[in-house]
Amino acid sequence: MMMQLLIRSEKDGILCPLPQYPLYSASIALHGGSFVPYFLDEETGWGLEVDELKKQVDEARSKGITVRALVVINPGNPTGQVLAEENQKKIVEFCKNEGLVLLADEVYQENIYVEDKQFHSFKKIARSMGYTDDDLPLVSFQSVSKGYYGECGKRGGYMEVTGFNADVREQIYKVASVNLCSNISGQILSSLIMNPPKVGDESYESFMVERDGIISSLARRAKALEEAFNSLEGITCNKAEGAMYLFPRLHLPQKAIGAAQAAGAAPDAYYALRLLQATGIVVVPGSGFGQAPGTYHFRCTILPQEDKIPAIISRFKEFHEKFMDEFRD
Repeated sequence: MMMQLLIRSEKDGILCPLPQYPLYSASIALHGGSFVPYFLDEETGWGLEVDELKKQVDEARSKGITVRALVVINPGNPTGQVLAEENQKKIVEFCKNEGLVLLADEVYQENIYVEDKQFHSFKKIARSMGYTDDDLPLVSFQSVSKGYYGECGKRGGYMEVTGFNADVREQIYKVASVNLCSNISGQILSSLIMNPPKVGDESYESFMVERDGIISSLARRAKALEEAFNSLEGITCNKAEGAMYLFPRLHLPQKAIGAAQAAGAAPDAYYALRLLQATGIVVVPGSGFGQAPGTYHFRCTILPQEDKIPAIISRFKEFHEKFMDEFRD
C-alpha cells in the first residue's frame, strides 16, 4: 500500500537493504519504481552505515532518481541483527535531513535473543530526539506472523502512519478502503497482540510463562545452530541477535562453483538443492535476498521444534563435510 502511494514512476526510488526480504524489491517493481539498494556490512554483524545510505542516495540522484523513502528492517530479515539505539538516531537524522519517508519494518520486535541489545521502535527514537509529526514522516509495520505468537496463517497486521498531512492520510484511507474487509480471525488476533494481558489480569502469569518460554527456546535454537555452523569448514555465521533466521556465509571451493555454473545454477542455490536432496533440510539461497558480489549465503530459520534441532544439526554436518570433500580444490 505504501509503495503504491509513494511511487509515481520509474524516476521514484526506494532505498532498501541488501540482503533484503524480497517482498520489497518485488513490490517496488510491481508499482513501476526504482529499487535503490544499500549494503549491510557483514563484517560488523550486518551493520547499517549512514555513510553507505548517503552514497547510494547521491548515486541514485545523479541518475535522475528521486529517492522517496528508506526501508529499515529491524530486527533484520534475513540477517537477524538488532540495531543499536545510537545507530537508529543517526538513521532518523538522515531521513529528516534528506526528506525521506522512513518505512520501519518492525515485525520481529518481540524476537530479541541477546542481553546486550533491546528493541527500540523508530517512533520512540524520533520522539526521544524531540521530533514530532511535523518533522518526520514515519510508517511503522507490525504483524501477527512473527514474535512469540507466530500465527503466519492468520494473515493479520497493521501499520501506524505518522508525520503525513491530512490530505495524504485521506488518500491512504482511500487505498485501504479499496481492499475487501480483513479476515475476522486476523483482526481478532491483531487486537490481542496490541492489547496483551496486563499485570493483575487473571491470565497474566500463565501468559508470561508461555511467552518467555517460547522466546527463550528460540534463543537456544539460534545459539545451537549458530555454533554448529561456525564449527564447520567453509561456513562463517554472525550472531543471531533477533528475528527468526541465521544467514551464514558459504566459502565454497572453486570446483563447487564450477559445478554450479555447469548446472546453470547460482552456487548457493546449487548447495541448497544438494542439501535438500541429501537430507530433506530446506534453506533459502542467499542469491534470493541479494548479497555482496562474489559472496554466497543461505537463510536458515530457527523454527523447527527444539527437540529436533540436534538431529537437524547432525544431518547438516554430515552433508556439509561430504560436500566439501567432494569438491575440495
